[in-house]
Amino acid sequence: MCTEEEQATDQAGVGIVETKYFTFAFSPDKFLLESGERLGPITVSYETYGSLNPDKSNAILICHALSGDAHAAGFHQGDYNPGWWDNMIGPGKCFDTNRYFVICSNVLGGCKGSTGPSSINPQNGRPYGLDFPIISIKDMVNVQRRLIDHLGIDVLLSVAGGSMGGMQVLEWMTAYPGRILSAIPIATSAGHSPQQIAFNEAGRQAIMADSDWKSGYYYGGSLPLRGLSVARMIGHVTYMSDKSMNEKFGRQIRRCGRADKFSSDFEVERYLKDRGEGFCKRFDANTYLYLTKAMDYFDLSRENPLHEVFINLTAKVLVIAFKSDWLYPSYQSRQIVKACKIAGVDAAYCEIESTYGHDAFLLESENESYLVEHFLKQVLFKNGIGR
Repeated sequence: MCTEEEQATDQAGVGIVETKYFTFAFSPDKFLLESGERLGPITVSYETYGSLNPDKSNAILICHALSGDAHAAGFHQGDYNPGWWDNMIGPGKCFDTNRYFVICSNVLGGCKGSTGPSSINPQNGRPYGLDFPIISIKDMVNVQRRLIDHLGIDVLLSVAGGSMGGMQVLEWMTAYPGRILSAIPIATSAGHSPQQIAFNEAGRQAIMADSDWKSGYYYGGSLPLRGLSVARMIGHVTYMSDKSMNEKFGRQIRRCGRADKFSSDFEVERYLKDRGEGFCKRFDANTYLYLTKAMDYFDLSRENPLHEVFINLTAKVLVIAFKSDWLYPSYQSRQIVKACKIAGVDAAYCEIESTYGHDAFLLESENESYLVEHFLKQVLFKNGIGR
């Protein structure tokens, strides 16, 4: 009979993992946000997989999407499900932990261990709620940079992520071009379109319309679960494609008799409700508001043409998109590649055939793995690492 730890290792590769914490920005040296406000102290939850080599040249930072967290691979003690990108991280996988030291942290504003609106405000001993300041993708990356400094790493071999994680990758490319050797932005955009902003706003309004939201100060009482559930349902529709939904659900009806006039008769209705209710068990409504707003405000070409923001970048770049992704359509990825090329950046573009829609960046592990594995080998060779 295998022990729980041995069984988890066989299933997940990296086995049982623990979340770590780093706290900084104690008063009076509070952290300066892009808004001009200061915040502190700040705690960052993070996980690492693999070992940092002696010259600290094998570190890869993984950036998570809106609903993700620091738990990217392996199992927490007692868990049945592995981290959100376990199919990509581990021994022999594309982010090979026999070769690389992989880091993933929960973003600033998150609700899984990093400082966010559900954290305790040291000024009054209560959760911040809407007293938490507005944050940006740049703020998230600046906090990640502080974590990388804390780990004693000067230059990252690569930084990779999809969706909101891809935005963080793009910010690393522009804010800290000298501290990365490569970048892998996946299924993302250099700035939200009106449609992308509209979907996020619909989710935010669903949360704020819940009577239990109480202007963001709901901690200690009833939570705005109905609003958060609807927000997740709206979001989840955009993550799938028409074809994937048709293949998964069709017009299948769960039962013939009706309990009430508007019960969830169709399989797709029940699925969305289940996803919404499950999301409420692990996510904070205010975090949803703050992170989606940060995504909407992200715009690399806000002050200069997009190619100009990449002008100082010497890192090698791999941009990945998916043909069925209508939330982050491939033309947005091609715009990033075009800007990189104009700036003289060594950039490659791959568009993967998939029916999964935006969720493909989490599900198309075989195709993604092939691209990422060979890309990272090229980065190692180019920089003379591991020879």
